[in-house]
Amino acid sequence: MKKLILSALILGTSIVAVPSIEAKTTSAASAADPQIRIQIGRNNRRYRRGMRRTITTTRIRRIGFRTYRETIRTTYLPNGTTRTVIINRERIRG
Repeated sequence: MKKLILSALILGTSIVAVPSIEAKTTSAASAADPQIRIQIGRNNRRYRRGMRRTITTTRIRRIGFRTYRETIRTTYLPNGTTRTVIINRERIRG
């Protein structure tokens, strides 16, 4: 009786061990050649191109005793920051 249980146990473990060895070889082959490519985040070329907005405005500003009319170009960038550049400054008074 003990020999029958022992032989059944050995046979059962060998059947379980063989598919696990085969599964390891197939997983190594699939890791070397992936079939699905996943990208997290945005495409950088698309992110940099064409998503900025530029507005030109004028304002009257007083510096000391003089008054100036300034033309300002404001650029709104895709990451939420703004870039302000004074294009022209003309003296009105003073």
